[in-house]
Amino acid sequence: MDGEHKKIAVIGGGSWATAIMKILSSHKHPVNWWMHNEQSARHILKYRHNPKYLQSVEFDLNKINISTDLKEIIDPADIVIIATPSAYLYELFKDTPKTLFKDKFVFSAVKGIVPEVNELPGHFFHEKLDVPFDNIGIICGPCHAEEVALERLSYLTVACQEEDMAEYMAERLETRFIKTTVSDDIFGTEYSAVLKNVYSIASGICAGLGYGDNFQSVLIANAIQEIENFIDEVNPIHRDVKSSAYLGDLLVTAYSKFSRNRTFGYMIGKGYSVKIAQMEMDMVAEGYYATKCLIEINKKYCVEMPILEAVNNIIYERISPLIEIRILSEKLS
Repeated sequence: MDGEHKKIAVIGGGSWATAIMKILSSHKHPVNWWMHNEQSARHILKYRHNPKYLQSVEFDLNKINISTDLKEIIDPADIVIIATPSAYLYELFKDTPKTLFKDKFVFSAVKGIVPEVNELPGHFFHEKLDVPFDNIGIICGPCHAEEVALERLSYLTVACQEEDMAEYMAERLETRFIKTTVSDDIFGTEYSAVLKNVYSIASGICAGLGYGDNFQSVLIANAIQEIENFIDEVNPIHRDVKSSAYLGDLLVTAYSKFSRNRTFGYMIGKGYSVKIAQMEMDMVAEGYYATKCLIEINKKYCVEMPILEAVNNIIYERISPLIEIRILSEKLS
């Protein structure tokens, strides 16, 4: 973007925030990093790795400025990347003055819905923090943090209505093991990133119940149709849902051993209660919160979404997974 260096801040201390920090700190410019956990921040400054997530990633301390003071990290930044679970966003920013984000670009790497207000993170940043939609971007997959840590070749999509900023952010995220593409579909990519977590839970439930690859292929084929129908209704622009940002992101989340949403669903399919499954996992399964929110949002659009409804019936209405998936199987084609 005019060859000008932009200061970047990353908000979050989990696996995806850690992976983004690994990518950004591989370049020459330092990056500001906010973490909620003071102990983890001190650990990184002493031992150069996150004690809780992606522990194999070693940071060059000359490339990062880490703090638990949100204002200190955001204030000097031109670009703020938010990579915290959506369930924590409202609490994190509820007392933040809107002036803190004035004239900044905000990129969401959050793959969920803010449950308190039933909004996508992008909408939340616009409404709560007064960030113009032109200054909002999305960073999405298909990409697992664990494979970034292993430096396995991965692809990211950067969506922003401001084309120059999308190109700039994509350039900052490119490394020898990360390739990037750009898009202007901020609403479609963000909704798709949320929905694929729900369908990943469905995939895990089916795997836990003993359904095989034949059924899984039909389930995911129907899931991408649901995604297309929904995002076309919400934001009817030309897009190709067969591309990586949509179908690719769905596939990696539904099939990968690294997918926390699939793992959560698998435990449900195996007979765990929702509460016990959540307690067993040390990371947030975004699809759990997203399911209920999407059901509410879809009351406005009335898109036929049998897979979403089936997941909602299982995890919120406590209908037997065995019975609900059997009913769902009659609706798939």
